[in-house]
Amino acid sequence: MNKQTLIVILAILSFILIVVGVSVLLAKNQGQQSANSQEHHMGQTQESAEKLNALVGKPAPDFTLYSYDNKKVSLSGYKGKKVVLFFTEGVMCYPACWNQIVAFGKDNIFKKDDTVVLTIVVDTKSEWDRAVKKMPELLSSVVLFDASKSVSEQYGVLALASSMHKGQFPGHTYLVLDKDGIVRYVYDDPAMAVRNSELKTELEKLN
Repeated sequence: MNKQTLIVILAILSFILIVVGVSVLLAKNQGQQSANSQEHHMGQTQESAEKLNALVGKPAPDFTLYSYDNKKVSLSGYKGKKVVLFFTEGVMCYPACWNQIVAFGKDNIFKKDDTVVLTIVVDTKSEWDRAVKKMPELLSSVVLFDASKSVSEQYGVLALASSMHKGQFPGHTYLVLDKDGIVRYVYDDPAMAVRNSELKTELEKLN
């Protein structure tokens, strides 16, 4: 083996060692970033859950939002009624969220004079137009637009376990308020199921 060949071989080996070293370093950094991201999301979820659960037994924070039919709706305007608040991913969550919303409109217990369901989404009206065109039954429920996410943030529902997009969209979160506007029940549902039966039970507990 001549000197020139030896130099080439050593250069190749050095290059391989550098590539392997860089790959190991990158993998280590990516793993650390992933771990940090998971830890961050877990912290967000815990903080959000604590914020939501802390509302139980207290007056629900008041808010004013516009409905799909362009009416100004304030939570305080429903004093004297039992209220179900449903925070949901909205348009992007087809068909699960859409089916949950439609189920409210089909269930007579939520149509009583002393009961109202308010579905809160972070969509815009134009986005919801497309949803209604695809599933007109959505019009059977009251949908409110929280495009600024300020109400969702106030209630602590943007980073719960049911949220697939932590910090950006609610997931599938329910609150039940008594006729005085006091939060009596909260439930976050990663299973994304229709929970009318459970909500009925909670409503029946209220005077």
